[in-house]
Amino acid sequence: MPTPVRRPRLVVVSPFVDKRHGTERCVAEQIEHLAGVYEIHLYSSRVEDVDLTGITWHRVPAVGGPHLFAYSWWFCANRFQRWRDAKFRGIAPDVIYSPGVNCLDADVVSVHVLFSKVREQMARSLSAEGTIRAGSPAHANRPTAWPLDLHRRIYYRLIEFLEGKVYGREDIYLAAVSEKGAQDIRARFGEKKHLSVIYHGINSAKFNPQRRKELRPGARTELRLADDSFAVLFIGNDWRNRGLDCLLQAVAMMREHRVHVLVVGTDSIAAYQGIVEQHGLSGRVHFFPPRADVEFYYAAADAYAGPSLEDTFSLPPAEAMACGMPVITTRNSGVSEIIHHGKDGLVLENPTDAKTLSEWLARLASDAEWRSQMGLAAAKRAAQYTWDRNGALLQQMINSLLQIQTRARPNR
Repeated sequence: MPTPVRRPRLVVVSPFVDKRHGTERCVAEQIEHLAGVYEIHLYSSRVEDVDLTGITWHRVPAVGGPHLFAYSWWFCANRFQRWRDAKFRGIAPDVIYSPGVNCLDADVVSVHVLFSKVREQMARSLSAEGTIRAGSPAHANRPTAWPLDLHRRIYYRLIEFLEGKVYGREDIYLAAVSEKGAQDIRARFGEKKHLSVIYHGINSAKFNPQRRKELRPGARTELRLADDSFAVLFIGNDWRNRGLDCLLQAVAMMREHRVHVLVVGTDSIAAYQGIVEQHGLSGRVHFFPPRADVEFYYAAADAYAGPSLEDTFSLPPAEAMACGMPVITTRNSGVSEIIHHGKDGLVLENPTDAKTLSEWLARLASDAEWRSQMGLAAAKRAAQYTWDRNGALLQQMINSLLQIQTRARPNR
């Protein structure tokens, strides 16, 4: 009887995997797609909403506390556990795949965000805030946010240092999630031998106009949205970078009390309470936690707005498009690459242009026909991007590396 051929062993390293967050949702979809192709070993502290059939999960102990400390622990803990398993259990990887910088020994990395770009954008934003007149309402809100800003600065510096160690390697295989991301990588690390663009996919079974229509009555009722209210959805973490400040300013400019903002994420609500009051939006800005059935939020909303200062792709706008919603993003977000401005979405050239954003939101709120036409075109456009397509392209990249490894082995 012939000896069974062992499938290539793919080790995946990610702090947590679920379908409630952007990067983590991408990893979940990818490993489900690749489970029948490779012997997958997932090193993660938490796994939810994932079909683990054909996947071996190695739980890495996690610690609480500030994100900087938790990340540093995770970085060391996953490396130790993988070393132990390779040495004493024979689980030596053929390929190590990581979404972002989770280890120094990754072979393939999907680059969802370049922290050097985020830190630069954050520095510019904070510099602009420094010009705010002392004693003004906006100035009064700043003290509540400075510890978070300091923490982020240190954390971003650490990740930026590690990015240089990993992305600067000549042998690394990098998968950017947009052409913008690929350009940023080249600008920071020079020309890369193994650099590809693999756009995110969208789960059409969850995110489609029909599903949104079915969920809409219940979602609106649960979130206590009146029939005539116009709800603008905003999803993500790091709300400053994702443009929440600009969105709140734009909605305040509308002076339209039936407009509500639904903010979904785990960032600091306290840091924004004063800003909401300053803009006179109390009772019209609602903060919600992420949930596995994120399509619930898309169903409740009428439009999506994410005026990102810096974003390599951003999955929520693409999912909103798939649901048949009009979407507003910025040229600074890679997701703008799949949008035809004015046809299947709207793209701000300046992410801080609250005036234009306000005008677009006002038209969407008042022009139901324009809103509907743009939503239908958005759904058609988004349908071209699937997780099967994403997984197949990642598989090609991994197989290319495996072929090089095979050729490099000495003949026996």
